[in-house]
Amino acid sequence: MEYLLKFIDIFLHLDQHLGLVIQSYGNWTYLILFLIIFCETGLVVTPILPGDSLLFAIGTFAAAGYLDIIKTLALLSAAAVMGDTVNYWAGSLIGSRVFHYEDSKIFRKEYLDKTHRFYGKYGGKTIIIARFVPIVRTFAPFVAGVGAMTYMKFLAYNVAGGLLWIFSITLAGYYFGNIPLVKNNFTIVIIAIVFISIMPGVIEYILNRRQARNAGI
Repeated sequence: MEYLLKFIDIFLHLDQHLGLVIQSYGNWTYLILFLIIFCETGLVVTPILPGDSLLFAIGTFAAAGYLDIIKTLALLSAAAVMGDTVNYWAGSLIGSRVFHYEDSKIFRKEYLDKTHRFYGKYGGKTIIIARFVPIVRTFAPFVAGVGAMTYMKFLAYNVAGGLLWIFSITLAGYYFGNIPLVKNNFTIVIIAIVFISIMPGVIEYILNRRQARNAGI
């Protein structure tokens, strides 16, 4: 419970925690941020690391002069693309095996089936859309590696989605994060970003439950 409270505190006070990291580690901050984004997108066991909210906070600090915006965008874009690439090949090598464990809490067969249906509906755009949906962005490249997409096709969508995700949210923080209204209500803004991020997943869950109920009638 203590770890959960600390994690929530980090989410809600990214401005304070990121400022402390920059103050404590200086240029090493770039490596730390690179690793966070890489792990959030590249490792299926770390899907709850901050993503959208962290990028917005990073942009805000870059606008204030604490981080170099060009270096930040380049490193984070590389982390996002490399993360998805590692995730894809992990899915290609072990995905078909791990999804066969019926009692697995992470690699549930229903996740595989649901994601395949998502691919069937949106095609390769899934990789781009998933960038803006927490949890889903961690599993989408993994499932693509299982067999939903060839690597060259995946790579094109991976690069496009990674650049769009990193640039759009980081630059939003860069241009709007230091506006007095936003700066004075930073916690509320972070909560709003997290809420907007999880809304697609919530809506999909509600629709699936409704369809399952109707099918049972």
